[in-house]
Amino acid sequence: MTKIKSPYTAAITGGGFLFTETNALLPLLQSADREALLKDERVNNRLLQINAESSRYNAIVEIARRYDAMPASFWEDYKNMNEDDQQVALFFVILKTYKICFDFHINVTMRKWNSISKSLVYDDIEMEFNEVSARDEFVDSWSDKTKRKVASAYLTVLRKVGILDKDDNLHPLSASNFDYYIINGEQWFLEACLLQPYQIENIKKKLV
Repeated sequence: MTKIKSPYTAAITGGGFLFTETNALLPLLQSADREALLKDERVNNRLLQINAESSRYNAIVEIARRYDAMPASFWEDYKNMNEDDQQVALFFVILKTYKICFDFHINVTMRKWNSISKSLVYDDIEMEFNEVSARDEFVDSWSDKTKRKVASAYLTVLRKVGILDKDDNLHPLSASNFDYYIINGEQWFLEACLLQPYQIENIKKKLV
């Protein structure tokens, strides 16, 4: 059987936002005994307090995936952020970890924000899925159920971080450390947080 090479994964369905869970596992992930500690957590549920072992396993796998997607220095910086900035930073990590979420955000959410409606619903995401499926054989092979679960997970992340409200309206994010992303060559993320160009310019001016 030929393994399909694709930059996409449906793994986001194994977790969600996982903010408190990420913070709980961070010391384990940074430990030299990482594998043993994570295995113990899978079995004994000391930190996550997720009753179902399968759900606990999935959460650990996805948090570890996100941790590994970023340099170790990022997580040191993350630990020193306040809770609000940590939530924004975790959103950044999710966009960097899951290409399907990145594509949804750049190609759908940001375009919707810059349109008249400034709202986002599942049907908008479904249209982007059709675009991705047309050029990626692996995504095209996903069932409708899987695609819906992936889209739902992405929309849940937006709601958790505060970009999408219960009425499906979009809102910009706020953080006290947006300059961090500019300094680290990630200015695109400020646009992803739905900041206006003048706001980004004002942040850049403060760095001069």
